[in-house]
Amino acid sequence: MASEISPKAEISPKAKIGNNCKIFPFVYIEDDVVIGDNCILFPFVSICNGTRMGSGNKVHQGTVIAALPQDFEFRGEKSECIIGDNNIFRENVVVNRATHRGCQTVIGNDNVLMEGAHISHDTKVGDRCVFGYGTKIAGDCEIEDGVIFSSSVIENAKTRVGKGAMIQAGTTFSKDVPPYIICTKHGEYGGVNMQVARLHGVDEKMLKHIANAYRLVFHGHTSLFDTVNQIEEQVPDGPFIRHIIEFLRSTKTGIITKL
Repeated sequence: MASEISPKAEISPKAKIGNNCKIFPFVYIEDDVVIGDNCILFPFVSICNGTRMGSGNKVHQGTVIAALPQDFEFRGEKSECIIGDNNIFRENVVVNRATHRGCQTVIGNDNVLMEGAHISHDTKVGDRCVFGYGTKIAGDCEIEDGVIFSSSVIENAKTRVGKGAMIQAGTTFSKDVPPYIICTKHGEYGGVNMQVARLHGVDEKMLKHIANAYRLVFHGHTSLFDTVNQIEEQVPDGPFIRHIIEFLRSTKTGIITKL
């Protein structure tokens, strides 16, 4: 089915628009843009150079996709902003494309970015994440699947958030947040995120193992290196435990602290 495109939209003839899209008046689309099928672009949306958008996305008023990176290292190089399928971008969301040639900002599938959220350059977002009102993600961050950011969260640059974690409203953090935990508004460990972990297929037995692993991490008195070895020795193996171990071992900033 042909796309429904308002004559009042400003769309470069070089842009590639998929089938069955609906593009409202005053949408602005630049040259180097690819938009998949079944997308809806509401009025006053800007889709900038470097956008590679999948299918089924809804982009609401005032949102800017692939905005120029807010990075002092940016020299006008050609980079990309990769958007997956079935994402919802609410009003006034900004997503920056990557800083350097050949690099990418990536947002996966089935994410919801609420009003005023901002994803900065070179950040990688997985699937099924929620970004609450006014949440700001700095550059070069990594966010795994199923993460929930409450409103007005600030994630500082080059940090990571593990699968199934939840960040409470008003939190600012500069360290990695491991998988399946709650990060409190003071940027500290607030326990295992039981409800979301269950949604990720974690059964009750494995929840106990995860809780035991984090008891060693946040209530022990050894280095993180030694704690990871203790987890391997004391906590029964499984894919969730292995993922936690891999996440902890690969941290470069360190992890958030205990309450």
